Amino acid sequence: MRTLSLSFSKVALLVGMCGTLAVGTFSFAAFTTEEPAPKHTIKEAMKIGHKDGLLKKILSGEATDEDKKTLLDVYVSMVESQPAKGDMESWHNLAGKAALAAAKVVVGREESLKELETATNCKACHDLHK
Repeated sequence: MRTLSLSFSKVALLVGMCGTLAVGTFSFAAFTTEEPAPKHTIKEAMKIGHKDGLLKKILSGEATDEDKKTLLDVYVSMVESQPAKGDMESWHNLAGKAALAAAKVVVGREESLKELETATNCKACHDLHK
């Protein structure tokens, strides 16, 4: 059996190289991390969720569990998106309320359909952000 013999200077060099590599990797990651692009654009989310009738189907009680998850997915994309105008705090507040209400529908919370209906007031978002 062979033994590995490393001098103190070789160990110090190896540790130093690993530390430099770790710091370099961390620094690179810190400067290159960007938010991933939303799965759907706001326009796509509006088409899927509203124009194609998905929201109406959910509010009427005729939706499947998959329909509810789809609506939640498009609302999450809206929260992740940049609106055409207006400030992000307002956008996150309005889109976030819709996403939260959709999540409550998905998990079956009581009164969640009423909350979803209130949170999806088109005029509230369009006046400020379209």
